[in-house]
Amino acid sequence: MKAPPPLVVGPLTRTDLVRYQGASGDFNPIHHDEPFARAAGFPAPLSLGMLQAGLLATWATDWLGASAVRRFRVRFAVPVLPGDTVTCSGEAVREYTVDGEALVDVELVCHKQDGAVAVLGWATFSKGPST
Repeated sequence: MKAPPPLVVGPLTRTDLVRYQGASGDFNPIHHDEPFARAAGFPAPLSLGMLQAGLLATWATDWLGASAVRRFRVRFAVPVLPGDTVTCSGEAVREYTVDGEALVDVELVCHKQDGAVAVLGWATFSKGPST
């Protein structure tokens, strides 16, 4: 099962972060307040990890279909800052059948432009009834 080309987004702007904050309801000042982020030891406000997770989910569901999602989980690895560009990709790692439903497990990764892994993800999608 061949994966589509990676999804490249960025460079992310502070406006992107604030817009996502408004959409998600996560108003932690570390994502928009420069002095607060610096006091916490970061050079700038942090992107919301769920923004990158959402980009991973978008890439995967554009490939395999939103209605086919059976499981989706992520682990945040390194912070993403304004100015970073992220690349989301993945690969099918296992195909199998459970109770007559054909499934595929996918491993996902969101890299920053320097190659650092920002988010890892794992998902299971339905391929439909097993024939």
